[in-house]
Parts: sequence; structure tokens; C-alpha cells
Amino acid sequence: MSQLATQTEAPVRVSFRDVSVEFPTAQGPMRVLDGVSLDIRQGEFVSIIGPSGCGKTTLMNILGGFQQPTEGQVLLDGQPVRGPGPDRGVIFQEYGVFPWLTVRQNIAFGLKLAGNKIPKSEHQAIVWRYMALMGLKDFADHFPKHLSGGMRQRLAIARAYAVRPQFLLMDEPFGALDAQTRSAMQDLLLEVLETEGKTVLLITHSVEEAIYLSSRIVVVTARPARIRTVIDVPFGYPRAENVHADPRFGVLRAQIHELVMQEYAAQARQTLRMAD
Repeated sequence: MSQLATQTEAPVRVSFRDVSVEFPTAQGPMRVLDGVSLDIRQGEFVSIIGPSGCGKTTLMNILGGFQQPTEGQVLLDGQPVRGPGPDRGVIFQEYGVFPWLTVRQNIAFGLKLAGNKIPKSEHQAIVWRYMALMGLKDFADHFPKHLSGGMRQRLAIARAYAVRPQFLLMDEPFGALDAQTRSAMQDLLLEVLETEGKTVLLITHSVEEAIYLSSRIVVVTARPARIRTVIDVPFGYPRAENVHADPRFGVLRAQIHELVMQEYAAQARQTLRMAD
């Protein structure tokens, strides 16, 4: 059975419980998240999609441990998330690599941190494994400035994976790439997940990307973000490009696009009211 296969009987690993977040502003508190409740099970690939600036990244940052909710809580294996940890690998749109380190050194960086429990004797083998997996062996001693955008993102994924996280948190990881490279990176991600078996939370603005990669899609509203609907993706794993030709793909794409555009319209109305 595929590592990515959705199991309704799989244990709940992450639980958002009535999570709300407010930020202070000169005009008073701004509510970014409002009463978000969501469970993520072991091995799921969950995408969150909604208007720009609605609070999607804030949701991921709370799970990553970079931010605390104003109300509610996020549980990881039944325990409140208090801060970052090696069990969660985070990948941002901006590649998240250190420009002063080589490819080899970037991947090894997390293995050397005090909180990492992987024996030192295994570090070199791990670094070489992920350089090979991501097609970076020939660039082991290159600096990021010498790599293409797609290669830098492969490096970011390799570095996140090297510390063996159980969860992969991805915030628009392919948003800055051209269409062809983005498609190739999506396929590479699916291939890696087939062997690594992670639980994934993806933030994306691309409806097609969400459908192609995910087992479930969470559509959120304009700010403050609330869960509008959760959609089960009807395609199993492994997946290939021909899933785009499935009539169900087109129907689902139209359905989600309409929901997202409705929330963009709601956001525009909010902006006009604030300007009045």
C-alpha cells in the first residue's frame, strides 16, 4: 500500500482546536484566524487554499511552533505545540537555504544542531542520500548562488528531510518557479513522499497544485480565516500527470476555483468598507 494512502482509521497526529489569532495594530486588534478546528491524520497530505493575506501562513506558523494562538490550541500527538522541533520540517517559498554554505553543508546543518538525535556516525550517509535523491550530488560543493531556482528548492527540501521530520510544512514552496520547473518539483515531491511517508501541510494559491498533490483540501475564507469547507480528493496514490485528464479533476478544479473566487470577492468588499 502506498505510504501516502489516506487511512480514515489512521491516528490523528495534529489537532487544531478552535484556534484564533489577533495581531495588534494602530487601529486596534486585527483578527487573522477565527475558530479554526481541523484534524490531520498520519500520512495525510492536506492543502490549505484561500485568498492572499487571509491567514493561511499564520495557521502553518502555529503548527511550526513559531507563533502561539490568541485563543484555542494546537495539539501534536495530544500535546500542545510550544515551539519549533525537529519533528517538523519547514519549507518556505524563499528557498530557506544559507547562501554562505555549500550544498553539502546546507543539508548537514540541521544534523549538527543540539536538539538533533541522529548519531553523528550517520550524518555523512544521510547527506549523500538526500543529495542523490534530489539530484544534487554533482553540486555538493557549490554555493546556492550557483544553483537554479528549482535546484535551490530541491536543496531546501533535502535539508528539511535530512533531520528526518515526521511532518513537512510547506508554504508556497514552488510559487516562485516557472510552470515547467514547478510541475517537475511536484512530481519529485510525490516520489520522495512515496518512500519517506511524511504527513504534509501545504499552503498554496494554486487550485491545480492542491488537487494534484493532496488527499484533502481545506478551503478557508477571507480574513479572518475560517474553514469554509474540506474536500476529499478522489484520486489515490501514486499519482501521475494523466490525473489532470480525469473528468473529475476538471469538475473539482471548477468547484474549488469558484469557492476561492467568492472569498476573494468577500475580501475586496472588506477592503472597500475599511476605506470608507
